[in-house]
Amino acid sequence: MRLCSYIHNGRGGYGIVADDRIIDISGVLGDRFPTLASLLAEENFLAISTQAIDRSAEMPLAGIGLQAPIPNPGKIICVGLNYHDHMVETRHAPTQHPTLFARFADSQCAHGEPMLMPAASAQFDFEAELAVIIGKSGRNIQADAALDHVAGYSCYNDGSVRDWQVHTSQFLPGKNFPATGAFGPFLVTADEIPCPQDLAISCRLNGDTVQAARTSQMIHSVAQLIAYISRITPLSSGDVIVTGTPGGVGFARVPPLFMKEGDVVEVDIEGVGLLRNWIAREAIQSA
Repeated sequence: MRLCSYIHNGRGGYGIVADDRIIDISGVLGDRFPTLASLLAEENFLAISTQAIDRSAEMPLAGIGLQAPIPNPGKIICVGLNYHDHMVETRHAPTQHPTLFARFADSQCAHGEPMLMPAASAQFDFEAELAVIIGKSGRNIQADAALDHVAGYSCYNDGSVRDWQVHTSQFLPGKNFPATGAFGPFLVTADEIPCPQDLAISCRLNGDTVQAARTSQMIHSVAQLIAYISRITPLSSGDVIVTGTPGGVGFARVPPLFMKEGDVVEVDIEGVGLLRNWIAREAIQSA
């Protein structure tokens, strides 16, 4: 099942994506589950969603304003240096534990929206990544049970503002400018992705493939990441884990290849979807 969050006629909602249409289920379920994240907390959310199907609530997908699948996650936890080739190209030494950093919800944009190159930088880089959306909450989750806590998967472009990223030893400054991380287009439920460690993942910039790998090349698997992160913080329904990018990023190339205004960037993950965005320049604002 593919699920989405959207805005239509000024009203937010969520629904099931069927071919080129959205079947709104928030109209039926909204009193019980005001957001998609709240629905995903139910272990039988697939059955609840199916029972809520009302064909009279279908809308053409074209013209609907998609939001990020989870528009306002409680946590967005990103993983750095999780593919060996990316670790090598960035000249980082292997570490025993995952490299983690946080994104803020307002640093995200949806499929079909512009990713904003900050006014403060011209070093805006692409990073194709698999996003994991938590369903069942948990703390101190064991790796062998970790995938039971996954509601679904989506595509993520963890856009990096490289000069700001190296201002400190922490990645946060380069990862939280507004609308620099793209998320979507849909949430594909976990029953359709039985093995998240065997998916082709790629990034295209203006039609040219700039990253290509398989998720089997991750250093820390999805299950291992969930287990490790849940030792640090409780994972709740709607939380997002962004699992790292493979090699081929722009700043490691000679000469560097950064995204620029007018570019089109796509993240394509086997069985999960195609996330497409265009690059716009952030308008300069002053307080």
